[in-house]
Amino acid sequence: MRKKLRMFLCAALSTSMLMVTPVFVQAAGETEKVEEINKTNSADLAGLKYDHSLELQYADQFSVDYYEGGYALITIEGDGQFLLVPEGKEAPDGLDSDIAVIRQPLQNIYLVATSAMDLFCALDGLDSISLSGTNADGWYIDEAKKALEDGSISFAGKYSAPDYELILSKNCDLAIESTMIYHKPEVKEKLEQFGIPVLVEHSSYESHPLGRTEWLKLYGVLLGKEDLADKLFQEQVDKLKAIEDSESTEKTVAFFYINSVGAANVRKSGDYVSKMIELAGGKYIFNDLGEEEDNSLSTMNMQMEEFYAGAKDADYIIYNSTIDGELTDISQMLEKSSLLADFKAVKDGNVWCTNQNLFQETMELGTMIEDIHTMLTSDDPQLDTLTYMHKLK
Repeated sequence: MRKKLRMFLCAALSTSMLMVTPVFVQAAGETEKVEEINKTNSADLAGLKYDHSLELQYADQFSVDYYEGGYALITIEGDGQFLLVPEGKEAPDGLDSDIAVIRQPLQNIYLVATSAMDLFCALDGLDSISLSGTNADGWYIDEAKKALEDGSISFAGKYSAPDYELILSKNCDLAIESTMIYHKPEVKEKLEQFGIPVLVEHSSYESHPLGRTEWLKLYGVLLGKEDLADKLFQEQVDKLKAIEDSESTEKTVAFFYINSVGAANVRKSGDYVSKMIELAGGKYIFNDLGEEEDNSLSTMNMQMEEFYAGAKDADYIIYNSTIDGELTDISQMLEKSSLLADFKAVKDGNVWCTNQNLFQETMELGTMIEDIHTMLTSDDPQLDTLTYMHKLK
């Protein structure tokens, strides 16, 4: 059963060369196959005796099974498996050739998935990364930016054009890629040919916002810092739990930015940003957007007339600054589209803008939910700055 599932997954990837979505594992009949893998994982492995599995609260795109002797089997849903071998030990004889081997300690990671950097920083694991797929000017995380600037981390090329010579000279022991690598399968294959295990980070497929942050536990396993990962993650869970007990505000929120051709880029209703708004006690204004579309994209573009019709009565606006930079006042937003002047939120002065570091700082999604909740519930007319947002005036 397990071998058939691997064949199915490989065929799906080679046919589409696109990102595998979480819808895949929920498709009819596939749930049973995933459960079969989980049962297989919890059995003895190439002579290693199964001990226990990592407890996860929200994430469903990875799992970790521990074996006696400090070994751990990592499974990335829809992608692959990795045996983590503790320092001073060897991979067991008879290990399935489809299972890649990662050896501890990890000291020369090539980190391409930007969403993982904040989690490594939280674990004080920056010294395990020696190569980055993003240059200094692309980072909003201070520790990462400084490390690129002082040379403790080297820029090794983006996902589609890595500097193989540099990567090999640094004795890279693991490449952590984003799902964009599925558009360049030849790069993944090349790295693997060089003997570098490639773990594709699937946190963007998590349906729950804290599922993304819970990938902290996976990196805690890689670095041998499980206890710290548990502690830090629980802090974010506690922030969410404090909000979940409160009633819905029934206030509607539009989250968007205006792209270079004048269209509004919005999140689909199943996206994690939409979910954060709901968890914070609000209602995402496009609550049924994109439900019938069968693709992995979490955003879509709307012509301004269509966006105006759907969002003009939203109680709050959150402008996404990630792409075209932060705004400081409403006039800057109106320069992008004069239609926004007629929006209820603009007239009421309920317009906020995200800080540019929001989407790189995945460690604090509980804090972002807390920010949105404060925005929706505060009666303080002087409130104009939150951790990840600021008010436009």
